[in-house]
Amino acid sequence: MRSSCVLLTALVALAAYYVYIPLPGSVSDPWKLMLLDATFRGAQQVSNLIHYLGLSHHLLALNFIIVSFGKKSAWSSAQVKVTDTDFDGVEVRVFEGPLKPEEPLKRSVVYIHGGGWALASAKIRYYDELCTAMAEELNAVIVSIEYRLVPKVYFPEQIHDVVRATKYFLKPEVLQKYMVDPGRICISGDSAGGNLAAALGQQFTQDASLKNKLKLQALIYPVLQALDFNTPSYQQNVNTPILPRYVMVKYWVDYFKGNYDFVQAMIINNHTSLDVEEAATLRARSLPAFLPSFLLPQSMLLLGAVESSSRAE
Repeated sequence: MRSSCVLLTALVALAAYYVYIPLPGSVSDPWKLMLLDATFRGAQQVSNLIHYLGLSHHLLALNFIIVSFGKKSAWSSAQVKVTDTDFDGVEVRVFEGPLKPEEPLKRSVVYIHGGGWALASAKIRYYDELCTAMAEELNAVIVSIEYRLVPKVYFPEQIHDVVRATKYFLKPEVLQKYMVDPGRICISGDSAGGNLAAALGQQFTQDASLKNKLKLQALIYPVLQALDFNTPSYQQNVNTPILPRYVMVKYWVDYFKGNYDFVQAMIINNHTSLDVEEAATLRARSLPAFLPSFLLPQSMLLLGAVESSSRAE
């Protein structure tokens, strides 16, 4: 009996050690975040073991775990019609919200899910419920794109998928089928999906052949650059739960079909120009989006010092 109590105490202590991570006091429900982080780390470690044993690619194994526990079929409700179909060969899930009597045509959102270009799905519960809520509250048609993922395809195939699906949706006959107002179409996405949404928005802005244009871009914590992994946000969240900096860098490496040997070099920005002045100039183009103007000069000096130090090593 005593040995059982000792063993139980040891197991509880080990579990607490694995789950606990220091968090800022401003985080609400810290234990929920710790448990989610521990669950995700555990899934990553299982997938890495599967990869090491040669059974499957670690990202395929990790996504299998994620989708297996979260997949949701296309169930319609009284308010929102949900259907799975494809647009020009790209799988999509379409959510059709209720039509207002005073609005003969609906607004629309083309939504691109996140997941480091390698994980998640438009068909998992989280994104299904998000798009259902948007369709109902906005009285809109939501097109959630199921683009192909790493390692089955790499950059720029994910962009090609979202471009093809969105161009198909913007055809006049398709918009008419879904009763969508061509003047009220938005592109949106979170994380890596925000990256794809931004790339799509840039391409469509320059495409003169498109009759119908996107009218709004809503990016949710988008991944917008791989030039500098020492911006204030990366430094602030270097060890953030679920997505610490080194994991984000690995997602970039996977996306570009690179080598993990480069991860450490990328973290200290050794993947950019060897010319410190040139690298600093390029970084100056992204920093104003993160910092108030009075902090920009000091930050550029700091980046230059870090760059010079890393080159010297």
